[in-house]
Amino acid sequence: MMERQTPEQYLEGYARILADVSVTGRRLTRDEIESRRALGERAADAGHGLPALVSAHLSAARAAWPASPGSADRALATVQQVIDAFTEGYGRAQLLAVRKEEAARREFIDDLLYGRSDLGRLAERAERFGLRLSPTHAVAVARGPAVYDESAPVPRQVERELIARFGDRSILFTTKDGRMLCIAPGEQDDVLTHFAKQAHAAADGGQVAIGRSQPGPRGIVQSYEEALNALELAERLGLDTPVLRAADLLVYPVLTRDRQAMTDLVLVTLGPLTGARGGARPLLDTLTAYFDTGCVAAAAARRLSLSVRALTYRLERIHQLTGADPADPAHRYTLQTAVIGARLLDWPARSL
Repeated sequence: MMERQTPEQYLEGYARILADVSVTGRRLTRDEIESRRALGERAADAGHGLPALVSAHLSAARAAWPASPGSADRALATVQQVIDAFTEGYGRAQLLAVRKEEAARREFIDDLLYGRSDLGRLAERAERFGLRLSPTHAVAVARGPAVYDESAPVPRQVERELIARFGDRSILFTTKDGRMLCIAPGEQDDVLTHFAKQAHAAADGGQVAIGRSQPGPRGIVQSYEEALNALELAERLGLDTPVLRAADLLVYPVLTRDRQAMTDLVLVTLGPLTGARGGARPLLDTLTAYFDTGCVAAAAARRLSLSVRALTYRLERIHQLTGADPADPAHRYTLQTAVIGARLLDWPARSL
């Protein structure tokens, strides 16, 4: 009974308007149109479906028709005006509700990723957005050639793939600062691996970093920061690996923990390269390629588009200037650590 009666309150004054307009031929007044919009907003706020409400308007028009002796064309035009105004108000209310929900979701995500808000309250809010906080979590962050928000085609495609594969498995997909993010329980590494695969493919060569699984809600913050740091390291070191795992890059934060010591190592070990013709950059690039290819001269030469003889000459020149032989295992560790430090510190482009 309540279901049948509920729409009637959203038809208030409708029959009177139809009867008056069909006789006089006038159009709806501004106040009448605004009243229909207001009723549409109230109906949307109350959670009623729009098709049922439109049907109720059409049924009410049929019921009022015998009492409306005027022009049928005028009556139909009025019905159209009323429904147009009502649906406009309904849509306006729905849009406002969506924007409020988006704002609440964005606020929750910010609190989650930056460690704000009370933990108990955070857990309650998490369930509202489909994430049940588990003992451990891990975060994956994907960047691509474009800046993304959740309405962009690429994130929507990735989200569809995640839902199709895993359904509701306490995961949260979102965007933040132009990147795509996926938060999953720590024991569900398959979720983040699949996210990384889909994000890399959808972003046409994007790069994904996966933070380590960390305990508690605060662990989400730690894992997120690890993923961001991994992407930053990849950019500074020129790493083009599609998927980076923070656990595999722990050596780099260790190396940079004492910045002054690393600066001293770079300047003492590689500083003499600045005296070479053309500066330090060509010889530093030579060392980078040599170490990245496992100290295989032929592979390093191909990477640099040099002959093996030209590469060998550069390695000898490095030995002459620094006193350290790249081919000597006793010197190799110091040189390679200094090269990594130079890349992290952006030397020699940036003065130390």
